[in-house]
Amino acid sequence: MRPKILLLPILLALALHAEAESTLKKNVLLLCIDDLRPELKSFGVDYIHSPNIDRLAASGRAFHRHYVNAPTCGASRYSLLTGQYGSSNNQALFARAKQLEASDASVTPSLPEWFRKNGYTTVSVGKVSHHPGGWGGEDWYDNNILEMPGAWDRQLMPTGQWRHPRGAMHSLADGEIRMGRSFTENKMDAFQSADVDDTSYHDGLIAEAGIHQLKDLAQSDTPFFLAIGLIKPHLPFGSPAKYMEPYRDSELPPIPYPEKPDWRTTWHKSGEFFGQYNHHEQDPRQNSDYADQVRRHYAACVTYADKLVGDILESLEASGKADETIVVLWGDHGWNLGEHAIWGKHNLFEEALRSPLIISLPRMEQAGQKTDAIVETTDIFPTLCELNGLPVPDFVHGESLLPILEDASASGHPAYSYYKNAKTIRTETHRFTLHEDGYAELYDHTSPLKETQNIAEQNPQLVKTYKQLLLQESSLHQTN
Repeated sequence: MRPKILLLPILLALALHAEAESTLKKNVLLLCIDDLRPELKSFGVDYIHSPNIDRLAASGRAFHRHYVNAPTCGASRYSLLTGQYGSSNNQALFARAKQLEASDASVTPSLPEWFRKNGYTTVSVGKVSHHPGGWGGEDWYDNNILEMPGAWDRQLMPTGQWRHPRGAMHSLADGEIRMGRSFTENKMDAFQSADVDDTSYHDGLIAEAGIHQLKDLAQSDTPFFLAIGLIKPHLPFGSPAKYMEPYRDSELPPIPYPEKPDWRTTWHKSGEFFGQYNHHEQDPRQNSDYADQVRRHYAACVTYADKLVGDILESLEASGKADETIVVLWGDHGWNLGEHAIWGKHNLFEEALRSPLIISLPRMEQAGQKTDAIVETTDIFPTLCELNGLPVPDFVHGESLLPILEDASASGHPAYSYYKNAKTIRTETHRFTLHEDGYAELYDHTSPLKETQNIAEQNPQLVKTYKQLLLQESSLHQTN
């Protein structure tokens, strides 16, 4: 009879443990925004109108020195969605999918798959992985070619007038898409401001579909991981005219260090910007008025994306799930708007690698306090695991940001990035970039010259120290 007497407290203890475990599992709303510089009012840039993202920052922790692991969409999203360093190729996730198809045992679960295995419903809307909607093939909608097998219960990409995901990715108002297999035939304008409503540009459809999924998921008791990816401010810089209004007559700050470096760097000719879009014989490198036109249209796209973020967050509040949901806003990389005479990403300067990261928790202590701790994209995977009481897998390369979420003054760690034949590491005081042939760039961020003077030759001992640190980080990259 004694075992029967003990059975009740054992069952009670198990039930309490299960209840405690379930209370740790919050919903996750991940907002991915393409080509978003950390130029937001909440990040210290006064002329940008971003009231909704600013409110999110006021309710959470804004990471002012967050760095992506690669300055290009596909590779950056690979590190977000796998928690690992990887290839700098935009096809990194498709390469991973081929490994899975070949039953390669070295391939580890993705972030959404990890949550799915731990009882979450996972849904993707828009551009979360590299291809909007997550499919490959012709025009990116072949239902037999998955970019992230096993990741999502549902993945959606509304195409509307733009016909297919590829068309929506490079689009302007009312169904205009970039034509030609090489994307250089029948070019579209680099920017536009049309007097239309939000859904006449494609991101309006993504936000609507995301809100519909949010409402549906909120009706279930099962925790959800919902990722919504907005495309703007990606090229072309097109948005409804009302979002241009704050910028039409505004005075923009001068472009810092607009000159091309006269030493060897990861500078490039801005091929995407100049080669794939119409500029009507204007060049922002030669014409400051045209440069400001481009910058104003970029800013308008940021404000358009901000408004859609506001719509999504308002829907979360209305759903009754806001107090049970962690919100993460992440920019997939920065974008040079003339700094170093670059108009684009695809380089290892600060402007291409630094992007906004905001994490907002229900009933968060020290809400609204920003952090200047250096962190990187691979840190998001283990952070979300810890916040939800899930095991942190040993294959992730990042570090949990929980200490910084609990205390805004907590320290971060060096951020590692890579692109093509070069690697870089950012510390509190310096950026060190090492090219494949051994050539080094060293920049002192405590100096007003920052990344306009390569001090490597004058500091051989510092170069040696940073080279060792960089190679230590990149060893993870080589073994995975």
